[in-house]
Order: sequence, then structure tokens, then C-alpha cells
Amino acid sequence: MRPIRPLKTARRGRSARGRTSPVAAAVAIGAALVLTATACGPSEDNAGDEPSASQPADDGNGNDDGKVKIPQDLQDRLKDHGIDLDKWKDGAWKNWDKDDWLREAGDYVNPIIEGLWDSDRMRDADKNPDRGVDDNDISGDQGVTDPTPEPVEAAALKTPYDASAPASGKLFFDGPEGSMVCSATVVEDPAHPGKSNMVWTAGHCVHAGAKGGWYRNIAFVPSYNNSGKSADELQNAPKEEVAPHGVWWGDWAQTSDQWIEQGGPTGGTGAPYDFAAIHVTPEKGSEGKSLEEQVGSALPVDFNAPAVPQIANMTATGYPAAPPFDGQKAFQCADKPGRLSISKPDPTMYRIGCTMTGGSSGGGWVAEGSDGKPALVSNTSIGPVTAGWLAGPRLGKEAKGIYGAVSKKFADK
Repeated sequence: MRPIRPLKTARRGRSARGRTSPVAAAVAIGAALVLTATACGPSEDNAGDEPSASQPADDGNGNDDGKVKIPQDLQDRLKDHGIDLDKWKDGAWKNWDKDDWLREAGDYVNPIIEGLWDSDRMRDADKNPDRGVDDNDISGDQGVTDPTPEPVEAAALKTPYDASAPASGKLFFDGPEGSMVCSATVVEDPAHPGKSNMVWTAGHCVHAGAKGGWYRNIAFVPSYNNSGKSADELQNAPKEEVAPHGVWWGDWAQTSDQWIEQGGPTGGTGAPYDFAAIHVTPEKGSEGKSLEEQVGSALPVDFNAPAVPQIANMTATGYPAAPPFDGQKAFQCADKPGRLSISKPDPTMYRIGCTMTGGSSGGGWVAEGSDGKPALVSNTSIGPVTAGWLAGPRLGKEAKGIYGAVSKKFADK
């Protein structure tokens, strides 16, 4: 079986390594898991645009110069790591030297670079998928594992996507080998009922795991390619059609310590903890609306879902990008879940039959929650090279801790 990793574009870049972080279990686990990596294609990055933030800059005379100002706390955190903000804005974020790969939980910084994720760059982020892992990579299973499920053919999501699955969308980000993609879901924020700016995805879609750090330029596009156009048709499509509800940048992300310390390119023992919560902010004004208000939906998250034998059906949604898919359209798989154990001491994962490939990583799994109503109960994490099934983590106390920490961080904002 292979981890479904974020697909990546082949762009020049050096691999980097980071230090192990002893930060709270509610933070960062982000490298690609067993799902096939989302394919991102080669692209010449236009990163000269300035990162933006929430406040306009003043020219010293009380006049707004039309530009935006990076919040001081972001500037300070970057300086702590020897990163010059002006150089970062001019493209230094592409430098993946060891000392520049921010790894620890409190190191996350993601200043907006307005216009970076244009229609072409988003479309090209789906080329050159990562390879999967062999079945031998899970030969050490010691816990409860059910028989391998029969493949379930992924079904195209009905268009427009913002009517059939309004909480679903696509996640874009940059790593040392190029641009990458995953899938993600708008989830409720207990601190802001009806006005959530929170997104749920896989840990490997925000952080590279044991031998890396936080990815950069993380942005969420709800209902990406809303009308389900082909890649050729998208070449002439306006950005409003590709991103009908705008581009939302991750101003904070958290994943598990287990992922940060144990996660790897093919999943590793961090797979049962491959989940992450992201708080987002619009690249451009959203007329004062939150993400939930903008898309009209947010899913509750159930951290105490029924046991596998009691779940009749789970539905996984995502944007698969590795062949035979191209990452431009959304798909779903529905199946009765079974169990998959990576290692005996760790939580058993959910597993369903599904032919979705890399790029679907991070996409939400929906089932009846403990209250009998639809809820997000997992996310796509890993899958085999043969693309016949997917596995996702069971969301327990570690996931709940991450979710609560991100909500609390922005409770007064």
C-alpha cells in the first residue's frame, strides 16, 4: 500500500531536513501519507508579488499607500529564523535549505502572496504524481485488520460542486520539489457558530513529517472548478470559475506530534495520526463573510464516531490527480468501512474500497456521527499503488485537541 501523498509539480528545489519538535500533540503532522501524492506539474512560479495581510500600510503621513502590511508577529517569527521578509516576498520562500525549513509547531508562517495561485498555476499543480508504496510497507500490521475491500469505482461529483458538496474543495501548497495539491473540507468552528474559517485535511498536506517541516503558500479553494470543466477548457476559464468562492490562505495550521515525528513520504507509523486543522483568511475581501458563510456550508466533526461494525457507509470526497485522473474534477467513493492496523499500539484506521488516487489526500470522509447526523469522521490518508482502496485515521483525542486549539487561537478574532 502506498501513502496518498500530495501531488507535486516538478520544480527545481533542494530537499531539506528539520529538527524534531517536542511541541504539543495538537500541532503539526504534515507530510504526505499513504494516499497517492497529488500530481502537480512543472510551473514557473511568479512569486514576486508581495505577501498581503489584513492591514494596509501607512506611508508615515497617515496615508494608505495601497499596499498591505505583514503583521508584526509574522515578521518577528521569520526574523527568528534568519528570514528576511523583503527577500521572502521576492521569492526567497523557494529556498528550502535545511535552516530555512520551519519545522516546529510554533514556526508556522504563511503570509499571503497575492496572485500567486492564479488559474494556470492551480491547474499545473496536478502534474507528475508521486509514486506509491508497495504492499510490503504495511507488512508489519499487528493489530486488527480486516480483509482487503473490493475496489469501488470513484464516481464523478455532480456539478455544480457548490450545490452537491459545498464544504469540499482543493488545497494548494509548495514544497521543495514543486507545487502540490490535496483535498480539504470546511468544518464547523465551535468558537464562531455559523461563521467558521476552519478547514480539515491530512497532516501530510501541511507538514512534511519526520524529515521536513511546514509547507509554504498553503491555500484552500472551495468548489475548485465548480462546473467540472476539462483541463483544456480550464485554460481559458476565468479565475472566478476556477475559484468561485475565492482563494483562502492558511494563516494557521496544526497537526499531530506523531505525524511530525514519525510521518514519512510513504506514510510511516504516523499514518494513524495523519490529520490537520487549518484556519484560513481570504486572499481578497469576502465582503465581511466567513468561509462558511461564503460557501454556505460547514460539516461538524465527530471525534467519537461509532465503531466500524456499526457504520453502514462512509463517503470520501476528493480531487484525485494521479492517473487515470488529472486533478481537475471532484469524485466520491461510498463503501462500508473495514479496519486497517499499521502498528498494534496505534489506533486502527478506517479503510474503504475506492479507486481515487493521489490528490484526494485530505478529503473528508462523511458518515452518520454519534448523534445519527452526517459528520466528518475521517480524511483520506493512505492507499495502495494499485489504487483499489483508501484508509483514513480515526479521529480521537489527538485530533480533537488540534481542532480545539485552532478554534481557541482565533476565538477572539
